[in-house]
Amino acid sequence: MVVNLMVLAALLGSSGQLPADLPGRVRAFTRPLEFDYATWTIKALSVKLEQEALSISDYLVGAARKQVVLDYLDLVGRIQSSETRLHEVFTDPAIDDPQQASEALRAELETLYEQRLKSGPLAESILQSQLSDVIHEMGLSLGGQPIPPVLYHSTPLPQALIISPRDVIRQEADISLLPDLTVDQQQALEEQVDNALDISSLVVSIGGVGLYPTMVYQTSYLNGLLEVVAHEWVHNYLTLRPLGINYFTSAELRTMNETVASIAGKEIGLALLERYYPEFVPPPPATTETDSSTDEQPAESATPPEFDFQTEMRVTRQNVDRMLEAGQILEAETYMEDRRAVFWQNGYRIRKLNQAYFAFHGAYADHPSGGAAGEDPVGAAVRDLRSTSPTLAQFINRMSWMWSVDQLYRAVSQP
Repeated sequence: MVVNLMVLAALLGSSGQLPADLPGRVRAFTRPLEFDYATWTIKALSVKLEQEALSISDYLVGAARKQVVLDYLDLVGRIQSSETRLHEVFTDPAIDDPQQASEALRAELETLYEQRLKSGPLAESILQSQLSDVIHEMGLSLGGQPIPPVLYHSTPLPQALIISPRDVIRQEADISLLPDLTVDQQQALEEQVDNALDISSLVVSIGGVGLYPTMVYQTSYLNGLLEVVAHEWVHNYLTLRPLGINYFTSAELRTMNETVASIAGKEIGLALLERYYPEFVPPPPATTETDSSTDEQPAESATPPEFDFQTEMRVTRQNVDRMLEAGQILEAETYMEDRRAVFWQNGYRIRKLNQAYFAFHGAYADHPSGGAAGEDPVGAAVRDLRSTSPTLAQFINRMSWMWSVDQLYRAVSQP
């Protein structure tokens, strides 16, 4: 609810002059393209209130509840497949009249959209109930009820314009944009603000927003959906405590928030899968057995080592940080473009790799290798605290009452 109030205040506040702060100057370019959170929240709350009044999910049990969720995911998958086909029709140069050629497909999509409007809220209600049960079992509820209650709504998500200075990787602004901006529109906006303000910008896709109800992306991938729903609920949980309240106080606190939510989202999502959808639980990672009785090195494999995205991204971030610290801005930007080509050649379709990319992705420091966070000690400290915490609930509750990075470092250093 605190996040809601902050968003509404930002949206409803008057602005008679061009603000002197950087986010305000950027918004001179983005205002016509910005997402309307106030309207979205009102509509989402109305959907939730209607579903609560109907209480249909209360009359379903066991296999019936599970089937509703699986049928909904299948429907979303069919919609996404049809949308891809529609995009291909309108981009195929061999089709002279895409409007006519896509008539049947568009009619099919309209029917599917209507089905989603009817079945989506019920599936969400069931997943909310299941997640609430898991959260309670993990010791994160009060009187059997998660606080705040689990509420989420899946819709097309806004995109985010991330702003960083060029001489240092630091997120200075995160401005939410319309969901349907095309790639050429994204690129044009980035070029405008970069050239006018001498900054680094990037439009990124997001998986969720910690409003209330939380906003979650539409997907047919159950594992990812549950992880994001849990991730955003953790943000709501933290918002009622010092760590969440101080989310925007510093880059370190933002990283602490996002890393806690990422770690917890994965663990809670997996626990829900194990209880209600065990057939979707991913297999454990393969381990390679080694013979410790000999000091001989294994023979080199004829197969080149697999490209490790997280490791390569960490190395890239470390080198960029060193270049920027030395004042080599142009060299760092050239290096990032060269590295982007390497990632692209290895199947990672990164549209733009720049300071804003690292400012955004570096805050999600839950991966052991560091990834886009590079050598940032904050994420490593959060991961260390989780590894020494007996339960997820103890870890979250300990982190939630912190309001400075020094408290985190002291907690990690304590025996």
